[in-house]
This record gives sequence, structure tokens and C-alpha cells, in this order.
Amino acid sequence: MIARRDGPGGRRRPDASMSLLADLIAGKLLDHGYAEAAARRAAGPRPARRRPLRGTGVLLVLVLAGTLIAVAGVQVREGEPGAAERRSRLVGEIRARTAETDALQRRLDRVRADTERRREAALARSDEGRRVRRRLARAGAAAAALPAAGAGIVVTLADAPRPGPGAPGARRPAADAGRVYDQDLQVLVNGLWAAGAAAIGVNGRRLAPTTAIRSAGEAILVDYRPLTGPYEVTALGDPDRLRDAFAGSAADRRLAALRARFGLRYGVRGTSAARLPAAGTVRPRYAGPRPEDGQ
Repeated sequence: MIARRDGPGGRRRPDASMSLLADLIAGKLLDHGYAEAAARRAAGPRPARRRPLRGTGVLLVLVLAGTLIAVAGVQVREGEPGAAERRSRLVGEIRARTAETDALQRRLDRVRADTERRREAALARSDEGRRVRRRLARAGAAAAALPAAGAGIVVTLADAPRPGPGAPGARRPAADAGRVYDQDLQVLVNGLWAAGAAAIGVNGRRLAPTTAIRSAGEAILVDYRPLTGPYEVTALGDPDRLRDAFAGSAADRRLAALRARFGLRYGVRGTSAARLPAAGTVRPRYAGPRPEDGQ
């Protein structure tokens, strides 16, 4: 066994066994990493490294978004006068075309009435002409080609009153549930036909066998003409019989349920003198002349 000789004369130092601890205390056996850390502490604090600002990109995006919004607002404000002018011009054109169409319709009614008078006078000159006139009268009544007048009933259908801001129904989820739709008028008209009405008109417009009741946006079209509420549906016939036949029908139950649930205004009244004009010209698409007997 080799003994460590550190003292003079080769004698063993009394603290030889404590040399490792003494070196650690003296700092002679520190790891390189500890040594570097100690050197940095001895050299004093180093200047802090400047980190890039993370908010710079966010700020740039916000600036760009604000610029785009400002530009869009300026463009909208600049385009408002032009849009208002185009809208005003379009509304004026619609009103002008509507007035022109109404004038043509009135002229057509006058010409039709004059033609009917001349035809009646011509057919009344002979027995055969009078028979033809009766046949034409029946066909014209069935096709709504002749004016009709007499007693009947009037069914009124209108939108539900709009609730005020503080009314209980102001926050009703189905805001348009209280409106009258084209299918409501269709159901009503079909119910009146089934009750035995001889002639029907909606707001003064005569219904023909080919008349369509449709909707275009928020407007209801009858024979391709827009109508506004309240809607008055006039049915000619015996008032008592019509009222009894219509009461309790599927159409009456449907409209009464809409009145109870959504507040639609719905009522039936009798009339002793109602007049309906002739409907528009009917153009048969599939009909043809019936062959005479023996041909």
C-alpha cells in the first residue's frame, strides 16, 4: 500500500484525509459550469438583452384594419347620393308604368263595354241571335268575362295589429306569423267556391278560372297585380246560403285558428248590393270548338 507523502521529510500530513473537503471550500475543484457562473458573478451584472416587442404586429394589424374601415366608410358615404338618386328614379318609373297600365285597363274596360253593347244589339235582331246571346251569357258568366252584381257576403282578412314596444307580444319569435299570406287567400277563395259562390273578387279584382294567387316578396299578387291589405273577398250568391255553407268549413276553421293564435283580423258580413267587374281576357290553351251535331 502506497501512502501519500505531502509533508516535509515524507511524513503524512495530519489533514491529508480532509484535503478534498478543503479543496471544495477553497474552490479549487469546482465544475467548469460552476466556475463560469462564479466568474460572471465576479464580473458584475451583464446588460439585459432587448427582446422584440410582440405587440408590434398586433398594432400594425389594428392600424391596417382601421384604415380599411375608414376607406370603406368614405366609399359608402360617397355612394349614398347616387344610390338614393337611382332608387328615386326607379320608384318614379314604377309609378309611371303603373299609371300607364291603369289607364290602359280603363280604356280596355270602355272598349269591352262598347263591344258588348254592340253585340247585344246585333244578336237581339233575330231568334237565333237571342239563343246565341243566352249561350254567350252563360259561357261569359262561367269564364268571368262579364260583369256581375247582386247580393252576397264579404270576408275581410287583414294582418294582425303590430304590438307596441312594451306589449307582451313585442318579442314574439315569429314576427311574421301575424301576416296574411297568399296561401291564406287561396284557402279562403277555394272555401267560398265550395260554398256555392257564383262570382268572387278580391279587392275589386274579379277572379277567373285561370286566375293565380301568388306572392312576390311581401306582396300578394292576384292575376299578377299586387294588392295590399286589408283584403276584402266578395262572393256573390244568396247571403244566407253562402254563410251557412261556409261556416264550419275547413277554410273557416283554418282562418279562425289563425285569428285565435296569431291575431289575424278575420270577419264575415253580408251585403245586399255588390258589383264585380269582368275579369281579364281568357286565352284557352287546350280548348277547341265543339263539333256540331252530325259532323
